Amino acid sequence: MDKHDNYLELEAEVGRVLKNIYDPEIPVNIYDLGLIYEIIVDEEKRVEIVMTLTAPNCPMVDELMAEINKKVRAIEGVNDLVINLTFDPPWDKSMMSEEAMLELGLL
Repeated sequence: MDKHDNYLELEAEVGRVLKNIYDPEIPVNIYDLGLIYEIIVDEEKRVEIVMTLTAPNCPMVDELMAEINKKVRAIEGVNDLVINLTFDPPWDKSMMSEEAMLELGLL
């Protein structure tokens, strides 16, 4: 296994963890909601998550960020974590996975 495989493996594990974190207001995980725009793992195994929220004024942002921080940092091999919140492009329901749309009765 080369270094690239290690990055991909860690990136996949971060994705799996994010699929177990749920939006406090919608009963769907943040990954399938389409809130995760990018997961980047560098050569020092620092993880950067580029993500958005369903609304810029989300009242649960602090709790959600704390949960992401705690669970991703707990992954073996993660040396650091940076979460970059962006609202460009703004989230809309077309970003949800098919599973999320089914779960919410939108399909």
